[in-house]
Amino acid sequence: MRVLIAGASGLIGTELRRQLAAAGHTPLRLVRRPAVTSDEFRWDPSTLGIELAVIDSVDAVVNLSGASLARLPWTPGYRRTILRSRVHATRTLTDAIGRAATPPAVLLNASAVGFYGDRPGAELTEGSPSGTGFLATLVRTWEREATRAADVTRVVSFRTGLVLARTGALAPLLPITQLGLAGPLGAGAQHWPWIGLHDEAAAIMHLLESTLSGPVNLVGPTPATAAEVMKDLADALHRPFWLPVPKVVLTLALQDAARDLLLSDQRVSSAALQTDGFEFTHRTAREAIDAMLHSDG
Repeated sequence: MRVLIAGASGLIGTELRRQLAAAGHTPLRLVRRPAVTSDEFRWDPSTLGIELAVIDSVDAVVNLSGASLARLPWTPGYRRTILRSRVHATRTLTDAIGRAATPPAVLLNASAVGFYGDRPGAELTEGSPSGTGFLATLVRTWEREATRAADVTRVVSFRTGLVLARTGALAPLLPITQLGLAGPLGAGAQHWPWIGLHDEAAAIMHLLESTLSGPVNLVGPTPATAAEVMKDLADALHRPFWLPVPKVVLTLALQDAARDLLLSDQRVSSAALQTDGFEFTHRTAREAIDAMLHSDG
C-alpha cells in the first residue's frame, strides 16, 4: 500500500513509517517545506493547501498532525493553537479526499481518549458518551472534522492514550524519576489509559486493512492506575517511589493540562480492537516501559 502520512516526523509517525516499510508498504510524507525527496509532498494546512494529485495516488491517509499536548502549560493562546492545528490539518485532508477523482480507501485520523473526560468508576468503550473539559471539547470538534470524508471513504478516529516513549508524554516524568523524586500524582488511583509506542504504530497498521470505522480506542489491554505506571517506571529505573505531588499543586501549576492529562480517571477498553484481531506485543505497562527503556524511541 501507498500510505500518505501527515505528522510523519513525530514520535508516532517515525515508528509508523519504520513498521510500514518493514512490512513492504510505501510510506509517503506530507511536509510544510519544499519537498526534497521522492517520498515527500508539500502541503500547507494553514491555507488548506494540498495537491489533489497526491491524494489520488495513495491507498490510505494517516493524519497524525497537531500541536503537542505535552508542551506545558496550556496557555489560552496555546489552547487555540492545539485546536486550530488539528482542525486545519484534518479539514485540509477531508476536503481533498472529498474532491479526489480516486479517493483513498481509508482515512485514519488521530484522536484522543480525552474525549471521555474524567470518568471515575466507568469502563469506557467507543460507545461511551463524551465527557467535559478542554480535551473532550477538542476531540469532539476534531472527530467531527474527520467524519466529513465518511461519504467517500472509510474513516477511523483512533483514540490514543498515554504513549509510553522517551520523547512522549512521559518525557517530563523521566528526569524526575531518575532523580529519585517519583511518587503518586494526586491520589494516584486514577486510571491512565497507556499504550506502548510499538503497539500504537502496529494498531494503526492493523486499522489500515480492517473493516472498523468510526472511533477506535488505542490503549493497552491491562488497565493501570497513575501510581502503578509511575511505580513501574521507578522500578524499571531502580529508583524509589515515595514523593507524592498533591492534586492542588498540580492543578495550580498546570490547570487544564493537570485535570485532563494527569488527574482524569479513564479506564478505557481496547476490546473492540482486540475483537477485530489485533494482538498486543506489550500487554502491561511494565512491559511497555521496559521496551521503551531499551529502545531509542
